[in-house]
Amino acid sequence: MTDAAATQPSNAAFTPRVFSGIQPSGDLHLGNYLGALKRFADAQNQGIETVYCMVDQHAITVWQDPAELRRSTRELAAGFIASGIDPAKSILFNQSQVAEHAQLAWVFNCVARMGWMQRMTQWKDKAGKNQQNASLGLFAYPSLMAADILLYHATHVPVGEDQKQHLELTRDIATKFNNDFGVDFFPITEPVITGTATRVMSLRDGAKKMSKSDPSDASRINMTDDADTIAKKIRKAKSDADALPSEAKGLEERAEARNLVNIYAAMADMSVDAVLAEVGGKQFSEFKPMLAELAVEKLAPISAEMARLMQHEDEIDAILRAGADRARAIAAPILQKTYDIVGMIR
Repeated sequence: MTDAAATQPSNAAFTPRVFSGIQPSGDLHLGNYLGALKRFADAQNQGIETVYCMVDQHAITVWQDPAELRRSTRELAAGFIASGIDPAKSILFNQSQVAEHAQLAWVFNCVARMGWMQRMTQWKDKAGKNQQNASLGLFAYPSLMAADILLYHATHVPVGEDQKQHLELTRDIATKFNNDFGVDFFPITEPVITGTATRVMSLRDGAKKMSKSDPSDASRINMTDDADTIAKKIRKAKSDADALPSEAKGLEERAEARNLVNIYAAMADMSVDAVLAEVGGKQFSEFKPMLAELAVEKLAPISAEMARLMQHEDEIDAILRAGADRARAIAAPILQKTYDIVGMIR
């Protein structure tokens, strides 16, 4: 945590609103779906306003091929929609179409402290020993993330463990802004880290997170994989020779077994204990076909719909433009009020 001391305002004064964003870095996989997209679709149906964003400005903190960035942004939008995000229920857009994100980020650049940014684990990991050659955008990434969230007065953000530190910084920026100007203007956003499979691990190594950067395509299920490929990867996933336990504690020292059971539980909307009550005592020769059948049932329709959408880029672009208009209707007044608080003439 940072050194911003404050009396935090109650979020009860703010309209409940969920915001989350994903970088359009290409190659969506099962970890993205279970850790984010499926949760986003679930949140959409809970009666709280939901705002979902393809954060393409974050993506360019490292160099991107322009054509590939456009393709990845559309593919990510297709993934959102195919996973159950309804553009009529949720606001779905890409970040660069709403200029207020960058404008509020500059205000927050002037609120955040250098020491706060230097403590960010992701900055240290990505810049490594070559910090002098890293982009300023990569360093200031958490300030833009704070702007993404607070531009909509979001009260809740679904985040993975790797982004939790950035959300803590968002809370500190909101607190410091409110204190600096004597207002209770920005909410203190709450993280939402719940459910099974918040971290989906590699199918080849249960100690490693599932990642598009793994050289082995067999380590992950891509959201563009067809039914046969999904089933084949599940059947070949690394497991062990022991039968499945009847209780979750029996998975503690079995990384691959735990990963496969977690995946099943997340896709079936069951607890791990409920899954093990059904499959405890089974060998993986019995369990893997069950998991493969469930994975194909849940994922194959998504990959098919993504493929269809990608054949109609104009349809995707129209959805994103409409979403940007709706996003701006919320964002513009909040930015203008921020400018008034700071003392800018408009």
